[in-house]
Amino acid sequence: MDFLGLPGLLPLIQAPMAGSQGARLARAVGEAGALGSLPAAMLGADALERELQLLQAAGRPYNVNFFTHQPPAPDPARDARWHKALAPYYAELGLALSQDTGGASRRPFGPESAEVLERFRPAVVSFHFGLPSPELLARVRAMGSRVMASATTLAEALWLQERRVDAVIAQGLEAGGHRGHFLSTDISLQTDMLDLVAQCALALRVPVIAAGGISDAASVRAAMAAGASAVQAGTAFLLCPEATTGPVHRTRLKDRDAQPTLTNLFSGGLARGMSNRLMRELGPVSDQAPAFPLASGALAPLRAQAEAEGRDDFTPLWSGTNRAGCRELPAAEIVRALAAGFSLPGRP
Repeated sequence: MDFLGLPGLLPLIQAPMAGSQGARLARAVGEAGALGSLPAAMLGADALERELQLLQAAGRPYNVNFFTHQPPAPDPARDARWHKALAPYYAELGLALSQDTGGASRRPFGPESAEVLERFRPAVVSFHFGLPSPELLARVRAMGSRVMASATTLAEALWLQERRVDAVIAQGLEAGGHRGHFLSTDISLQTDMLDLVAQCALALRVPVIAAGGISDAASVRAAMAAGASAVQAGTAFLLCPEATTGPVHRTRLKDRDAQPTLTNLFSGGLARGMSNRLMRELGPVSDQAPAFPLASGALAPLRAQAEAEGRDDFTPLWSGTNRAGCRELPAAEIVRALAAGFSLPGRP
């Protein structure tokens, strides 16, 4: 099969998962015939270069993903409310809460990252939260990279098509991790994956990539039947040995009764993950959390201490709603299991 004009590539993308993977997972997926993705939102220029060197050495196409959010304006009052909400947990763990805690853990795509990319010229570059400035986007296109971006509504998909993306990632509500919305944060405007894919397939001229709830061959088959040109799966790869998913996160992923929900507590932006103590006690969505991506800074010491004690109280446990195919298997085997969905029953 070919996808995005890349010969021999399955129409299957491993979703970029910042904090749970690096180049090792993306490389293993690529070597299995699918498109591996490197999440770059939490990587500085030096770290990005090191990861890209590992991917480039494999000689396979790969995707590099960036966030394009606008950094929020300082809001001391909201920061103070967040610190007040977290203060009892700091006291419980015997930690000192510094007023300086609260830096952004995720960076938007900028000139420094573009300069690194220009040395590697990846086959695909994808964006979350819209697109970068026209100048930065032009630099990406000048590398010869295909451009993909996430949409959570048909309106966002059409906006992306107007700006000449090569493919739209239709992110349904089932998806784990951060919602990619950028025209509106009104969650009531967003739909499940199959509905969004069907809408986009009818209205768009560019390929539609289904994302959200893609975890096994059955969900792949359903997405393709709805009009998708390809699929993107993330949660299915979280238990792979090539992923860097932490121990407490891996434990919860194996709990098939755990139901992921949307929360803004861990970064300030809406994202889907499994419930833990912080979500239960503060509520999964709270106006006490700073704007995206500032919430994670003050949580970092709490998370580190709790995880050292084997607890997930303050850990973002990202997961999509469908974990049927999330198993402790090498990435290549997950790719093969998902790729079975591209064949009709009874046909090779």
